[in-house]
Amino acid sequence: MREFELIRDGGQPWDVVVVGGGTAGLSGALNLARVRRSVLVIDKGEPRNAPAAGAHGLLGREGISPLELLRLGREEVASYGGRVVSGQVAGISQDDAGFWVVTEGGQRVRTRRVLVTTGLVDALPDVPGLAERWGRDVLHCVYCHGWEVQDKLIGVLGNFHQALLFRQMSKDVTLFLHTGTTLTDEQWEQLAALGVSVVDGAATGLEVNGQDQLTGVRLASKKVVPVQELVVAPRFLARAGFLRDLGVTMQEHPMGLGEQLRVDASGFTGVPGVWAAGNVSDVLAGVPVAAAAGTTAAAAIHMDLLKADAEAAARAAKSGGVFSGAMEAEISRRVLGSRAHGLGPLPDTN
Repeated sequence: MREFELIRDGGQPWDVVVVGGGTAGLSGALNLARVRRSVLVIDKGEPRNAPAAGAHGLLGREGISPLELLRLGREEVASYGGRVVSGQVAGISQDDAGFWVVTEGGQRVRTRRVLVTTGLVDALPDVPGLAERWGRDVLHCVYCHGWEVQDKLIGVLGNFHQALLFRQMSKDVTLFLHTGTTLTDEQWEQLAALGVSVVDGAATGLEVNGQDQLTGVRLASKKVVPVQELVVAPRFLARAGFLRDLGVTMQEHPMGLGEQLRVDASGFTGVPGVWAAGNVSDVLAGVPVAAAAGTTAAAAIHMDLLKADAEAAARAAKSGGVFSGAMEAEISRRVLGSRAHGLGPLPDTN
């Protein structure tokens, strides 16, 4: 990234720098640009859902390629005057005038507010071969991929809840207990009643055919259990390490699925001037939810800036600035003389 790309026309601070250009970030940037806020989006260009064939559940754009969706989003942001640049943010610091956003290349950009939409990292189970097939036939979300894998041989790695979710999509579901998974008597009964097979033993690898298709899960016993799709439960970790100097708060997801930024309903992090949206603050947010969160945060940021602008204008007026009453009277006296405010000489009543 070239440094001049970060400089706003006129050299003024940006109203908002959006860190991360996924669905949440571009949605926030679009809505801010439409209310005439100056917006800079800094994005590394490595969306989490890039391996997926399509983004689902997004009304009006069902099944669109995730990369195409982002391309269209960048164009829409630019059409309203927002700027999107390639880069990665290494750190953010705050002072009395706002924020300095620093990239990995050492470039610095000044901004009044920050919207963090950097997403998360999927920490996959420690089974060889999972990472290479992630987003293709190694999955985690029934709402993202369930329709596409219906009626296939589906394996679920160590997660009772996911076994129930994917049993809705296929009659051929196998739950691998893997390591550390225990089931209650009630869960055993439910799985049996639903016809879900349960396999004990640790999974040690995947079997793939010559067409690069998943065909089975290999166990420590050397046995291979046929599957066409494998559902796993990653631990979701928010990409927020670069915020360490701002004093934001991390918290465990209520369901124990991972770690995310703590925010309120508007996306406010508790640090004045800093909002977050998307998977960085909600590890379960799909594309539609992330887009909505970006919009909500944008509205909150705009209102915060409006308040700051109004307060600054009032302070300037009180201190004898351009629009103070005293200054207006002095300009009128100098320009209009006795005709100030449209009053001519008083008529002679004698």
